[in-house]
Amino acid sequence: MTKIVIIGGVAGGASAAARARRLDESSEIIMFERGAYISFANCGLPYHIAGDISERDDLLLQTPDGFSTRFNVDVRVLQEVTAIDSEQKQVSIKNLSNGETYIESYDKLVLSPGAAPIMPPLPGLDLPHIYSLRNLPDMDRIIDDMQRHKPQHATVVGGGFIGLEMVEALTERGIKTTLLELGPQVMAPVDAEMAKPLHQELEGHGVDLRLNTALEAVERASSAKRKLKLNLSNNKTLTTDMLIMAIGVKPETSLAKAAGLELGNLGGIKVNQEMQSSDPDIYAVGDAVEDLHWVSQQSAFIPLAGPANRQGRLAANNIFGAKQAYKQTQGTAICKVFDLAVASTGLNEKQLSAQGISYEKVYVHSASHASYYPGAESVNLKLLFCPETGTILGAQAVGKDGIDKRIDVLAVAQRAGLKVEDLQDLELCYAPPFGSAKDPVNQIGFVASNVRNGSHKICHSHEIDNLSDSQMILDVRNPQELLNNGAIPGALNIPLDQLRDRLDELPKDMEILIYCFVGLRGYVAYRQLANQGFKAKNLSGGYKTWLNMR
Repeated sequence: MTKIVIIGGVAGGASAAARARRLDESSEIIMFERGAYISFANCGLPYHIAGDISERDDLLLQTPDGFSTRFNVDVRVLQEVTAIDSEQKQVSIKNLSNGETYIESYDKLVLSPGAAPIMPPLPGLDLPHIYSLRNLPDMDRIIDDMQRHKPQHATVVGGGFIGLEMVEALTERGIKTTLLELGPQVMAPVDAEMAKPLHQELEGHGVDLRLNTALEAVERASSAKRKLKLNLSNNKTLTTDMLIMAIGVKPETSLAKAAGLELGNLGGIKVNQEMQSSDPDIYAVGDAVEDLHWVSQQSAFIPLAGPANRQGRLAANNIFGAKQAYKQTQGTAICKVFDLAVASTGLNEKQLSAQGISYEKVYVHSASHASYYPGAESVNLKLLFCPETGTILGAQAVGKDGIDKRIDVLAVAQRAGLKVEDLQDLELCYAPPFGSAKDPVNQIGFVASNVRNGSHKICHSHEIDNLSDSQMILDVRNPQELLNNGAIPGALNIPLDQLRDRLDELPKDMEILIYCFVGLRGYVAYRQLANQGFKAKNLSGGYKTWLNMR
């Protein structure tokens, strides 16, 4: 009989416990959780605050009694493991209900302590009405404050997943909300031009979005007892009723570090492919660990529920001798921002550049389903790939409909080792209400393949903005489009349907950078000019992408 002790529940720990019991009925399994809940939907917390999930109990995936009954696991809540003695194979526990301490032995130990919100050492963060959101008690405190004090204004610090979800939740509750983001964009996993529609969506819903702005200190506002005065990095101040800190999370590694377990380059628990720590009898899973990124093969800290669940299951398999390898993490994720969705997989342009990985990028802006069927929305899709091999390095998408579908397909393609050329041949569902005969995934495969085989030479916004003396810009849209939507300064306008008859207006001794609204007509124009001996390039993503770079 194997005695398995699991520290922490939720995604990783609960998955490990359930899987271990399914594999072996005779083992003794003990799960320690310092909180009152072992399995809850932490990704659903902002949606209960917003009122989208009306019943709090719907967030409880398993109660301690229910989990214990179903899986015959000794579940001990409100009991904190305070130390690990790896030599004696024992853990020290403090019962938070009565203060008593005791020792428990183990044969195999699974660490699933999760991650904690980052709270920077800023003056005033210990004042009332300042919160983070990581678990059910955090959620309860925020809701209690909203119900008791009826805040008229809230401030969220951090434009990541939790920050954006909380901005939406507070706004939907009728609370005027300011979002402070230290960087030049929200949603760091995507690149700047893909985040631009999110900025417009936030502002369109009345959010006071302040980019490149950091919180430096918090004080009590002299004007009212419950109000907070926020001192900002731009020498401005802001008065608010509630402050939500959402600048990110850090792995909980204090137990592991004290036990002498090796930590990784990013501060998470270092594990091998079998989720073993530097002690082979101690496994670690979930938000506390770092492993290799699927694309870069470099250390990564990616605190997502999907990987945590898979790691917990795999650790249990390996405890019973499976010798299975965790297949690394791509970082596939999606976030709802009012009426938009934004999703990504793999690495973004900033990460590829920082890690010295060669890449090319292409864009398509296409309809979520057949454009003639009512309700079609724009899918703004970006693909990053290796120009030499066609390997898919990353993908990003933003829009109102069909965003998850496209990124899911590209995430599977990436994991399967498909090249950009293979995207042309993917056979995806088509009927007018659901898709197009040429899905946006197929279309971006066409574009990337043409770039790779040399039949489509492209340029990007930075080239348009930094013309050399030997380059000119050609706008092939119709004149009314220029009046309605504007144009790139200095561009010559020749509508695509007139281009063949006006070739004499174009110089053959200059490189012509062509653009239309989304890139499709620009490609047709490019082929015309290339076939006539002109030196040309097409702006990938067209005027729409160029605008998003502004």
